[in-house]
Amino acid sequence: MFSLARSFTAAAITAVAMTTAMPVWAETPPDTLVQALAIDDIISLDPAEVFEISTTEMLGNSYETIIGYDINDVSKIFGVVADTWTLSPDGLTMSFTIKKDKKFASGNPMTAADVVYSLVRTVKLDKSPAFILGQFGLTPDNVEEKVKQTGDYSFDFTMDKPYAPTFLLYCLTASVASVVDEKLVKEHEVDGDWGYNWLKTNYAGSGPFTIREWRANEAVVMERNDNYSGNKPALARAIYRHVPEAATQRLLLEKGDIDIARNLLPEELAALSSNPDIAIQAAPKGTIFYISLNQKNQYLSKPEVREAMKWLVDYQTIADTIVKGKYDVHQTFLPKGFLGALDENPYKLDVAKAKELLAKAGLPDGFTVTMDTRNSPDVTAIAQAVQQTMAEAGIKIEIIPGDGGQTLEKYRARTHDIYIGVWGPDYQDPHTNATFARNPDNSDGAAAKTLAWRNAWDIPEMTAKADAAVMEADPAKRAQMYVELQQENLKTSPFIIMFQQTEIAALRNNVKGFVMGPSFSDNKFDAVTK
Repeated sequence: MFSLARSFTAAAITAVAMTTAMPVWAETPPDTLVQALAIDDIISLDPAEVFEISTTEMLGNSYETIIGYDINDVSKIFGVVADTWTLSPDGLTMSFTIKKDKKFASGNPMTAADVVYSLVRTVKLDKSPAFILGQFGLTPDNVEEKVKQTGDYSFDFTMDKPYAPTFLLYCLTASVASVVDEKLVKEHEVDGDWGYNWLKTNYAGSGPFTIREWRANEAVVMERNDNYSGNKPALARAIYRHVPEAATQRLLLEKGDIDIARNLLPEELAALSSNPDIAIQAAPKGTIFYISLNQKNQYLSKPEVREAMKWLVDYQTIADTIVKGKYDVHQTFLPKGFLGALDENPYKLDVAKAKELLAKAGLPDGFTVTMDTRNSPDVTAIAQAVQQTMAEAGIKIEIIPGDGGQTLEKYRARTHDIYIGVWGPDYQDPHTNATFARNPDNSDGAAAKTLAWRNAWDIPEMTAKADAAVMEADPAKRAQMYVELQQENLKTSPFIIMFQQTEIAALRNNVKGFVMGPSFSDNKFDAVTK
């Protein structure tokens, strides 16, 4: 149905490998982990703003969140910064104590003041991930009353409604709940900016690694935090090199210039599978690969067009070729493994059915739209495949490539026609993916900028159902509510949900202790040895 041609000359590979301005080693230093990863999605290093896959992983290795969970059994929740917590009888206030042995990388001791400052700062700055805390009724105007320090090592978090306690706790595992060094950040405040312009490119955490340097589209350098309260990393530093090309990653890995390759395609993985110096590691992810249709577009806003386009993707062929071993067909917004996940995949390539729906919409000859696409190999290949099958029904798609940051900025501004990308859950509660089915305010200045909002999908009734689901205390009843939400969303939404990810990494076989978990913040290298 489609083909993907790729060729690399030796000269081109060498040129790309050198663009990171990093040293080229015959073998990586024994005290340094070097990973090749496409990191062009980085917009900021500030936990109050980070909402991208690569930086979420970096924050997971450099900051500490309030709460954590066992990656092998996410129902087991524990405190990271928090020590204990209790819920008030009315179900509105969670009272926390925090651990007393923690220091930031700066050497400053961590107290409840830092935790409160971090939460207040996030809500006040009101960047993309702030809605995670805003779900509990926190606003820039009331957050200082709702999140209050009650002692040197204690604070209260007051919600507007008696949500399921685990919902709040899971939200406090997200990177937006990372604790920043209040004293250090305040030293860099300018004109009341909460240190935002400084922390966007700097570091103020307490995790196992510090972030020493970020060079856009080149590298991120991290170093061991000797003030970390947990087990100190065995390695002195960890480096991410921006290498978007899968073939180049493979070459660097085989030569020993990197320790781990993170963006390999099926053909590279197949070629490496027989190499005795390389180990392949895989882990299921909650990440969803999807196409979204902006409802501000006159054609895409028609219900028949939305459904027609779902019949114009050759899901299984893409899964069997372009993303073989990395993604499985999955068409509902909750990933497998989540409470209430619906395992139904009704759509397949059916051009005749799509043409009937387009004719019903008054568009028998189709229409022309644009698609914003991150210019990574797998995303580009999927976009080209979709472009071909859509054209069979007269839908002509102009692909607009860009780096991850460029496409995300446009998507978040609601100025796209079609966007193709991935969504990784922010926490392990099903409400995290209700972003596909919830839009409390469709105005351009809305506080909650969910995925439904990004695509201008105004759905007050579905939003009410999603809001009711997060309040249900009975797990069985709550799971059924999410099943019904997914069934409705599957047929009517402007989302063409295609795949769920299995993350695969290829490692030099001397690398031990690299962990890949269900969320990208769970990918850990603090225990790596070489």
